[in-house]
Amino acid sequence: MSTVYDELSWRGLIANSTEPEALSAALAGDPLTFYVGFDPTAPSIHMGNLVQLTIARRLQAAGHRPLLLVGGSTGLIGDPKDSGERTLNAPEVVAEWVARIQGQVSSLIDLGGDNPARLVNNLDWTAGLSVLDFLRDVGKHFPVNRMLARDVVRNRLEDGISYTEFSYVLLQSLDYLELFRRYGCTLQFGGSDQWGNITAGAELVRRVTGERVHAMASPLLTKADGTKFGKTESGTVWLDPNLTSPYAFHQFFLNAEDAKVIEYLKVFSDRDADEIGQLEVDTAERPHERRAQHALADDVTTLVHSAQETEAANAAAQALFGRGELGALSAATLDSVLTEIGAPVVERPELPTVADAFELAGVVGSKSQARRMVAEGGAYLNNERVADADRRLGPDDLLHGRYAVLRRGRKTVGGLRFAQRVAGA
Repeated sequence: MSTVYDELSWRGLIANSTEPEALSAALAGDPLTFYVGFDPTAPSIHMGNLVQLTIARRLQAAGHRPLLLVGGSTGLIGDPKDSGERTLNAPEVVAEWVARIQGQVSSLIDLGGDNPARLVNNLDWTAGLSVLDFLRDVGKHFPVNRMLARDVVRNRLEDGISYTEFSYVLLQSLDYLELFRRYGCTLQFGGSDQWGNITAGAELVRRVTGERVHAMASPLLTKADGTKFGKTESGTVWLDPNLTSPYAFHQFFLNAEDAKVIEYLKVFSDRDADEIGQLEVDTAERPHERRAQHALADDVTTLVHSAQETEAANAAAQALFGRGELGALSAATLDSVLTEIGAPVVERPELPTVADAFELAGVVGSKSQARRMVAEGGAYLNNERVADADRRLGPDDLLHGRYAVLRRGRKTVGGLRFAQRVAGA
């Protein structure tokens, strides 16, 4: 790619920008300072935030200076959403989430080197700001008719929107002005759903200082059916391993649709055009091999978690279907795997029989079906074929004293998680 702007465009990371030619020239010139913001409205960042962090990584690699803003003040308010008013979180909760998210973004961006990233918190410049100063110095520059024209505000007018959320755009715009003054920041970017807030910030900088600064937005990623990417039936895919395990994270990307996997590779992977082009050919000619999905899952899991977690996720997937050693998996990995496949937690103190275990795990619909499966030689406990449906499980049958993996044939897998470690296991 000839310029970093061209690279971002090829990767599908630019949906909107102010003065594209000027921005392209600025990114091709001397190092500039840019910022991207993350509001602590949850204890972890998610897939949409990861898109912004990949942009920040590419700009930093090109020599530009990142400012990573975690919004200690904007997180107390919350950007208005179409679905309705947000529930305000307690200040101490928001402060805890700020610290957690700062740790997450720090692991993905270089805080050292010649152009180190800097962490900033907008609570530093808003906590002591009086209402009068805010209204005079910021509010004066925002015509109400333009604020009412914002899509999210217009959509909420009938049911009502609080002044708190209505004024959120002023707070985010102040961030751009303050970062321009403090650090010479001349580029802000975010998701396209933030475009109105981002351009409002650029306009505030122009009105107050007379200087022109840049704004850019990336498209919101979707699945093939148009629904939001980064959601599963069980909820949001988080970057925090305590909320979404590395195994579940890896599986999420491994299940990417053929129609979208190349798009996701361009966004999240550092593979170049030639590598991605070959994976696109492979997907078209041999989709059953899922080479692009494996590349995507491995690349993103390694980026967010580690190469070791990627290796563990691949080993777990192989072992689950009898192509690896279940006993080699750690207790944490095994627990993540069984949680992901919906294995129930067994509270009762007495261990079940083989037939009971297969029924409890949902691998079969009844004990009679379990007995028939055992008689036909298609029942496996921890990848070992079982021959006696009425045998009661013993401590030696449980992995790490708590887990049993049950499989019917090659493809139907379930499991049991015992609430407490079984004595003697």
